[in-house]
Amino acid sequence: MDRKVCIIGGGQSVWGMRQANLRELFQEAGKACFDDTPGVRPTDVDGILVASAYTERTACQTHLAPLVAEWFGVKPTSVCARVELLCGSGSAAIILAYGMIKAGLADVIVVAGGEKLYTPEKWEVFYSQLASVDHDWDATQGLGLPPSVFAMVAKQHMKKYGTTEEQIALVAVKNRRNGMNNPKGQLRQPITLEEAMRAKAIVNPMKLIDCCPITDGAACVLLAAEERAKDLTDKPLVYLKGCAQATLHGMSANKPDWTTWEAMKIAARQAYGRAGIGPKDIDVAQTHDCFTISEIIEYEDLGFCEKGEGGAFIASGQSDFGGQVPVNTDGGLLSCGHPFGGTGIRQGIETLRQLRGEAVRQVEGAQLGLTHNLSGFISAHTIVIYGRA
Repeated sequence: MDRKVCIIGGGQSVWGMRQANLRELFQEAGKACFDDTPGVRPTDVDGILVASAYTERTACQTHLAPLVAEWFGVKPTSVCARVELLCGSGSAAIILAYGMIKAGLADVIVVAGGEKLYTPEKWEVFYSQLASVDHDWDATQGLGLPPSVFAMVAKQHMKKYGTTEEQIALVAVKNRRNGMNNPKGQLRQPITLEEAMRAKAIVNPMKLIDCCPITDGAACVLLAAEERAKDLTDKPLVYLKGCAQATLHGMSANKPDWTTWEAMKIAARQAYGRAGIGPKDIDVAQTHDCFTISEIIEYEDLGFCEKGEGGAFIASGQSDFGGQVPVNTDGGLLSCGHPFGGTGIRQGIETLRQLRGEAVRQVEGAQLGLTHNLSGFISAHTIVIYGRA
């Protein structure tokens, strides 16, 4: 069996530093999702996948999927499982749901993801992140926290291609501007380039403004086989056109070139091929801007511009509204925040709204959208391409 798969609705909690616990964050996202699809009842859902990376550490809760199913009022009969791929957990869960529905193993799957990262002792979050790399090797060498890793990526890109700090900072300026009217985002204040350049240094050349915040939050989408989607919603159908994931190495820092992410290039080629399109066909993209330098490299390795031209790409406005491909139209990680398991799902929601013409900041006439997540030490890359019929 080879069926078409649609994304039919989505919703999220308010993201930021929340007093809510993990249960409340997921319930808030689940309600928003089902409110977005009034034709869907919990009894219509036969599967659930829950994406979360730090639930044991920061929420002291394991065996999460059956609990979220109970919180949502769904009774899964096809699949009930948790997915963990750190920052890429949400996108990985969407791909797994897509595969199950396409193969005929499920009809309607709710994909939810999120984290409770703020704890009474805030240092715990950063200590926990030491488990996100090779704990026995990289963490002991001081590479356990992401800013230090991406600072080295930025330095190498600047040295090799002449990328400037101003070009890198423009990513933060653009994404904070895109996120200023996002009612669910964490950071909603726009910044100027001058403010970005004067921001507090974290690890040279990464400044505070170049780093996405940690976040409490959850997000949720509904995926369905085309024939069921037509029964469950009267809104325009949005299809998953092509998906791919690639990983070429583990969590080690032993990479010959940190400025070219070969796994992303492989995943992009596969996703484009399965969708029958090329990078120039993408109308809107949500990429993994955990750090400003990440988005610069993603322009290049997704094929939006040539290698080494990412800095010039943003400086010329090509990744902004009115440019070649608007990127991170809802503010991205830099503005929305990053509750690891929720991020890929939040990207899916924004893409769904863009392709339906319902986004807060709308890309006129968008027909094809792409989402991208990286995870870990730039280890795994997950890409989903969405499109109208």
